[in-house]
Amino acid sequence: MKRFSDLSEREVLAIAIGAEEEDSRIYMSFAEDLRERYPDSAKLFEKMADEEKHHRHLLLEMYEQRFGANLPPIRRQDVKGFLRRRPIWLTKNLSLDRMRKEAETMEFEAERFYARAAEQTTDVGVRKLLGDLAEMEKSHEHRAVELTSEILTPDSRREEDKTRRRMFVLQYVQPGLAGLMDGSVSTLAPLFAAAFATHSNWPTFLVGLAASIGAGISMGFAEALSDDGSLTGRGSPWLRGGICGLMTTLGGIGHTLPYLVPDSWPNAFWIATAIAGVVVFFELWAIAFVRARYMDTPFLQAAFQVVLGGVIVLAVGILIGGA
Repeated sequence: MKRFSDLSEREVLAIAIGAEEEDSRIYMSFAEDLRERYPDSAKLFEKMADEEKHHRHLLLEMYEQRFGANLPPIRRQDVKGFLRRRPIWLTKNLSLDRMRKEAETMEFEAERFYARAAEQTTDVGVRKLLGDLAEMEKSHEHRAVELTSEILTPDSRREEDKTRRRMFVLQYVQPGLAGLMDGSVSTLAPLFAAAFATHSNWPTFLVGLAASIGAGISMGFAEALSDDGSLTGRGSPWLRGGICGLMTTLGGIGHTLPYLVPDSWPNAFWIATAIAGVVVFFELWAIAFVRARYMDTPFLQAAFQVVLGGVIVLAVGILIGGA
């Protein structure tokens, strides 16, 4: 890799031309990804892509005047310490806020590159162009604010806020809730079966820990492999899988931890079981609240469904353990 200080003016211009083209394509990929969910924000990124194309045109004209039509095969990835851009295919399923943050970072790094390149260049015309581009990139943040106020009207903002909430539910709440429900309910039977079969806290804790972690791994992979998010817009499969797996494990660990009460304590088993029962009560009501809050399910209906299911599973575990 070359050091920035070793670059010739021809190489600096060639890198800048390639960088502007790549940034334009990234903005267009953002626009395409947002077009169905956030059409007005997609227009914003399309305008930013057009501005990057204009910058490339200016740089290309300057390059052809000085060095001809042939561009040397050098990219910013070939320069030490140069800014990096994630591959376009990795920008899929990013949130709108993340895309806007990514755009801010891109503009800041581009402005820094042009300012540094202008300091290194000896040609007056090239120095002026690079300096102008640095100022343009620096002003892009203000331009983005102007474009946002022009394109994102109050009505479109309200629509995008509704869409944002739906995407939050699809990408985070649904997998997290599914995991929490599975972890909280499915581990009740093995945990309490072990508890009433052994009347010993430590073996019960190990059974609950194994059931929680095993369920978390299983649910995580099941969620990640069920949908890649390309059609449903549910986001990164591995992010959803991680959320689902983590919440599944947490759901089971919650009522497993009370069985860390030492067996040497008087009535240790009943103390741990009583605490675990209280934890289960709050877990089930928390699930009912989340369903009512985000899934548009009436609270009493959600509470009845969740609590009834949890009580049934709990009773099955106790009956099997006490048999």
